Amino acid sequence: MKSRLNRRNFLNYSLGASIALNAGLNATIWAATPFSAFAQESLMSKTPAPTPAKIPHTVEQLGVTRVDDYFWMKDDNWQAVLRDPAAIKADVKDQLIKENAYTTALLKPTEGLQTTIFEEIKGRIKEDDSSVPAPDGGWEYYVRYNVGGQHPINARKPRGKAKISTETVPFKGIPAGEQILLDEDAAAKGQEYYATATTTHSPDHKLYAWAEDTQGSEVYKIHVKDLATGKILGTPVESATGDFLFTPDSQHIFWTLRDDNGRPSKLFRRPARGGEDVLVYEEKDPGFFMGVGLTSDEAYILITSNDHETSEYQLIPAHAPATAPIMVETRKTGVQYSLDHWDDRFVILTNADEAVDFKIMTSTYPVPSRVTWKPWIAHRPGIYVTGFGLFKGFMVRTERENANSRIVITKKADLSEHEIAVKEEAYALGLGGSLEYDTTVMRYTYTSPTTPAQTFDYDMQTQKRVLRKTQVVPSGHTPTDYVARRLYAKAPDGAEVPVTVLMKKDTKLDGSAPLLLYGYGSYGYAMDPTFSVSTLSLVNRGWIYAIAHIRGGTEKGYGWFLDGRKFKKKNTFTDFIASAEHLIANGYGAKGRIVAQGGSAGGMLMGAIANLRPDLWGGVIGQVPFVDVLNTMSDTSLPLTPPEWPEWGNPIEDKAAYDYIASYSPYDNVTKQAYPPVLATGGLSDPRVTYWEPMKWASKLREYTTSGSPILLKINMEAGHGGASGRFDRLKETALNYAFAIWALDKGWTKPA
Repeated sequence: MKSRLNRRNFLNYSLGASIALNAGLNATIWAATPFSAFAQESLMSKTPAPTPAKIPHTVEQLGVTRVDDYFWMKDDNWQAVLRDPAAIKADVKDQLIKENAYTTALLKPTEGLQTTIFEEIKGRIKEDDSSVPAPDGGWEYYVRYNVGGQHPINARKPRGKAKISTETVPFKGIPAGEQILLDEDAAAKGQEYYATATTTHSPDHKLYAWAEDTQGSEVYKIHVKDLATGKILGTPVESATGDFLFTPDSQHIFWTLRDDNGRPSKLFRRPARGGEDVLVYEEKDPGFFMGVGLTSDEAYILITSNDHETSEYQLIPAHAPATAPIMVETRKTGVQYSLDHWDDRFVILTNADEAVDFKIMTSTYPVPSRVTWKPWIAHRPGIYVTGFGLFKGFMVRTERENANSRIVITKKADLSEHEIAVKEEAYALGLGGSLEYDTTVMRYTYTSPTTPAQTFDYDMQTQKRVLRKTQVVPSGHTPTDYVARRLYAKAPDGAEVPVTVLMKKDTKLDGSAPLLLYGYGSYGYAMDPTFSVSTLSLVNRGWIYAIAHIRGGTEKGYGWFLDGRKFKKKNTFTDFIASAEHLIANGYGAKGRIVAQGGSAGGMLMGAIANLRPDLWGGVIGQVPFVDVLNTMSDTSLPLTPPEWPEWGNPIEDKAAYDYIASYSPYDNVTKQAYPPVLATGGLSDPRVTYWEPMKWASKLREYTTSGSPILLKINMEAGHGGASGRFDRLKETALNYAFAIWALDKGWTKPA
């Protein structure tokens, strides 16, 4: 769903962009290392692959019969497993242990390489990094890491006098007057997994609240702390989604429940300092997600309901939080809108009236129903309005055109506009926002495949910007050593697919370089061309790294998304294949020397392209891959099934949807052919792509492949959809993926000692 840009949700984003993913370069350059250097002794012949039981399970659906031999891998008690992974069935657990042991055994010769890659990536991260402090009232809020720390420390310090600091780094050492709000490293001690969702202070700066998940299932507890005494107030909120807010008077919190099916189904209100929960709203449609927000001027609490193509908003006056919700505009299939309040008017972003790439409307009515909307920024085909944020005197909107982003500032007084300009060929701009509404200063980030992230404070009135932070790369990084290019591949139907390429400046374009091609292409998510600490470990070894901006994303507008979903989903797969063929034709790679990588819905892409063109790939990495599409979209008990029917179709009721999904669902279309080496990964407590999807896929691939290439499965028994929670533990998973890529292209499993 399209949405406004929340001012209070950017601290973790800005730190995550600059610390968790991005940094610099280790100067050690590895040519594609001959794998014989790892002295492997024909491990496939010595280490037999697991052979899971085949128990035929017959499914009758819409007049079609199918047999699933690995249906038993789904735990009937999966809801309990999400909350307590120890509850998993013994036979499933035993099989997963065998799979993990097999993967560990086959990749054992790469352990030294994994360690080397891990240390390289870690060396590109400033371990004691911190976000640029965000002013709010008498305080500046920030997050920072200790050296060696896996999780951030949320803190604040007294506000400085300068309106915009001229520091190029947030601060050195621990700031004077620091107050720690939440030490996540300390909270994670003794936990196999620890992650937070929303973390925020109350508007009066007296309370601090956070939502924490200790098993990766995205079932959160919300705690509220008194900052004067340090005491936790009341009992924690249980079974929450992690989505909550304080009311502007700091007296209440609104929070959303995650029900037994993993869906946000109810909104509650409770006193911020502890007390009884009061039901505010219940979403009865299992196909709709529900959330809560606050307008930028803090005039209204917003209740949002949406699926992947339809949205609906309700309002509660923030000064009277016990008021019954007021409907703005009832849901109408295919119509999306989001809104914010700008003191004397509502601002609405919508695709109504066939505005495919969205337009902006306004309303001065107290209830801004659709009949009251007045045109403001017209729909411009090909210029996709991705969101907006409001300040007292300015509006900031973000747009995307031809796989690049831009930021446009509008002055409220006269509606004049200006744009933040960027010169690079491929780049990404991110709107950081502000914790304050009545300010002329907004924050944004800039990065590109060759340029470490930069954080700017920008005065919207004077149009002057100050560089607040440049991403520190402890091991050194010289952008001019690298080249980033934007290519365009022609799809079978003539569409031009953008492809972003990163390589060393001296890499030869003669097809000899190994290539990793990454893709996603679902839900309208755009894969921005950002600087990555991880990919440099391949590029520095002579690899070329490429991102295919395929249909199903919104890189070329919302229509680019619509042309890659539902009955046009196969465009996503053929776009990816066309990107690979274009890269081959232009010397960026060679057939059989490309490793394809994607995660979640991008993992479905991996399964589809492995079925369609196994000859192109030297290896396939499917991270938490959504590959059992037909079975999952036919199971209404799973968390995301009803909400995702608009994305994929409903195979329970719609025969055309059944037939189309059945024609590409990766698991259902595995056939006897020569598959490349495959690494499938998953998390035992993943509520989005359940563990049995990669488990079933790997088992069927191993049964059917004629190539003799290894099919590996790695399930994290202590994590969910996002993998390990600690910043360094995540890097180990990345190092495993890249070591597998090198091993796969060098056919490491065939090497004698």
